[in-house]
Amino acid sequence: MPLSPEPEPLSRRAFVRNTSMAAASALAGGIASRSITADAAPPKTVPASYPHPLLTASDDYYDVSRGNPKPHSLVGEALVEARLTAESWRLEIVADPFTSELVKEPASLTKVLTLDDGTALDLPALIELGKMHSVRFLKAIQCLNIAAPLGQGLWEGVPLREVLRLCGTMKNVRRIYYWGYHNNDPKQVFQSSLSYTEAMETPPGDLPPFLAYRLNGKPIPLKRGGPVRLIVPWAHGFKSIKWLQRIAVTNDFKANDTYANQNNDPESHLKTAAYIDGAPDKYDAGKPIFLSGLALAGLSGLKRVEHWLHRIEPGAKPVVQDDETYRAARWTPCELEALPTDWSGVFPAGVSSKDVLGFDPKTGQPTAWPLRYSMISWSMTLRDLPPGKYEFRARAVDLNDFAQPEPRPVQKTGKNAVEVHRFEVS
Repeated sequence: MPLSPEPEPLSRRAFVRNTSMAAASALAGGIASRSITADAAPPKTVPASYPHPLLTASDDYYDVSRGNPKPHSLVGEALVEARLTAESWRLEIVADPFTSELVKEPASLTKVLTLDDGTALDLPALIELGKMHSVRFLKAIQCLNIAAPLGQGLWEGVPLREVLRLCGTMKNVRRIYYWGYHNNDPKQVFQSSLSYTEAMETPPGDLPPFLAYRLNGKPIPLKRGGPVRLIVPWAHGFKSIKWLQRIAVTNDFKANDTYANQNNDPESHLKTAAYIDGAPDKYDAGKPIFLSGLALAGLSGLKRVEHWLHRIEPGAKPVVQDDETYRAARWTPCELEALPTDWSGVFPAGVSSKDVLGFDPKTGQPTAWPLRYSMISWSMTLRDLPPGKYEFRARAVDLNDFAQPEPRPVQKTGKNAVEVHRFEVS
């Protein structure tokens, strides 16, 4: 029998393809990519599916895997040697010997888990640990430098703190470094890190970083980073390392993140943002115009999505964000997807919403809607527009009343431009 998490029955909800994702759109035959930002040409598209499924089927995630060859393309013995099968997966946990002029003493562990001595953690042991400490929650995956969310799933696994406790007492530990498999090529190493506090201390009701082994009730596919990947709920995707294989506790106070070395902010959190689905660029006068998209609730939560419709007058200057025309805009609220009344039709069969973080364990309803670090659909219907050319913008407003792209408009912390869809009514 294969050593993998026991798959639970399929969800009773039939997942439809999320055509707002660029990759899924390309597969849909005739559906072009989603809407884009104000500085680019309008897309030629047809409306995407609405509302989007709350759980993205694993095959429908937009893929940003790196490596040559990509780890999920390995087959046969190469896959086993890479420890990327359920049977061969192992996780090493060691202490980094690093010292420097500023770091006088190295980190230490009472017990290390290594391949050489046969103590590295395997998948059955991780799943056994999950019988006592497993967590589940709904999370959207979004990359720091990609405009569109990659997908959303119900992730399940064991908090990182519980895995580190297998190694006994830690001393002189300030950060947790971790790596995923990338062909054993030093030039392809992909790594990230967390502070000791982020790894070990989670306020009640908050979501811990954890080692995930299930997605939507089933073993995580290799393409999604299985058999085991790290999930950091509040962070962009580069923190949620795929194909996790090695953890080192260190007294080094610096982040080791691959993204930090590429001029990005390694401590960035998910931003509250609205995204516009692909839509036609021409409409007939007199007919209603339906526009939709996704809204991601970042660290600051989501209060609403709002839109601004701007008619382009002949000869007028293009609107630039924060120019006089933009500052005078009147924004109108859009419709947000309603809170589901029956979560058994959303989550996989056998998974109760009462057992999902962010949900009330008594009522099975979310403590906030939308949940932080998740995304839901929004929509707007425009009626009775006279012939002409238009720009439709959508933005999210967080619980601090900051409107996108605030409060962090710097791209190093993640793309967050206000999107625009241009169209003509004739």
